[in-house]
Amino acid sequence: MTKAEIVDEISKETGLTKIETKAVVDGVLSTIINAVSSGKRIELRGFGVFKSKVRKPRMARNPKTGASVPLEQRSVPVFKPSPDFLKKVNDNVN
Repeated sequence: MTKAEIVDEISKETGLTKIETKAVVDGVLSTIINAVSSGKRIELRGFGVFKSKVRKPRMARNPKTGASVPLEQRSVPVFKPSPDFLKKVNDNVN
């Protein structure tokens, strides 16, 4: 599902225009990105938690050449779904 499709769905459900809905969706996403990039933790009850995690430096391998490549310490965004979210996803699998 693309962001445009999400905007369409929300617009239909709320009665807001697509322009208003797009502004809200863009605002929510940019707020989450800015908060996580500055090291904050975002918790949306019933949905999940967004945070950043520090990965230690390590030696990796280039799969094409087999050469060792050093990777520096870096931060990566992480999402952990809530138990309610996981249950809903698993209920739809069975």
